[in-house]
Amino acid sequence: MSQKNRVALVTGATAGFGHAIALRLVREGYRVVATGRRQERLDALAGQVEAGCILPFRLDMTDLAAVRALPQSLPQDWREVDVLVNNAGLALGLEKAWQTSPQDWETMISTNVTGLVEITRVLLPGMVERNHGHVVSLGSTAGTYPYPGANVYGATKAFVDQFMRNLRSDLLGRQVRATTIAPGLCGGSEFSQVRLGDASKASAVYEGTAPLLPEDIAETVAWVLGQPAHVNINHVEMMPTCQASAGLAVDRTMSA
Repeated sequence: MSQKNRVALVTGATAGFGHAIALRLVREGYRVVATGRRQERLDALAGQVEAGCILPFRLDMTDLAAVRALPQSLPQDWREVDVLVNNAGLALGLEKAWQTSPQDWETMISTNVTGLVEITRVLLPGMVERNHGHVVSLGSTAGTYPYPGANVYGATKAFVDQFMRNLRSDLLGRQVRATTIAPGLCGGSEFSQVRLGDASKASAVYEGTAPLLPEDIAETVAWVLGQPAHVNINHVEMMPTCQASAGLAVDRTMSA
């Protein structure tokens, strides 16, 4: 199949990573189903490219009925999804575990875990039947390296890593690929604004840094998808040069 006939579905395409990935995949020749909750953002995204290249499709990842009905809800000529980019996700708060809102935890789990596995489950059978496809899921370095306040967010991203590892095991012998991309510090998106709920606090996260940008993530997705059909990139961990994993923390205020 020529690349121009392939369909990619990108979740969370209203801003940040998803917005950049959708535009990048159009440049690669894909037709892109761009999903998200804000229809006006999706319509604006579709308006940035040639008509027919992006299908704006409103989808709330926490609405399981809508997610499960997705394949039948798409127009007929968009239903054979060749590439699923599981990008939709969020972090809420930086409070310690005993101080955080249980509702924030539930929202992160519903989006980052339940929504991701549900949409993968509804699109994967078609890929397996056609013996062709690629699932790319956005993880995070927070799924590997803990830090104060990451609690459930980090746990959801660790889940993504392990889910994708097991998915690759299930797909052994089939021409369906599965890749996790785990970025570190990344600016140019709504991530910190959503997490902290304050524009000035969000800006402070990136002061004095040169973080990754959504375009860097989009370029990595395009590279992964562009590998020969027999090559699976299992996991990509990426950080800006201004970031590294820290050593183990030690509290030196405690006496023996």
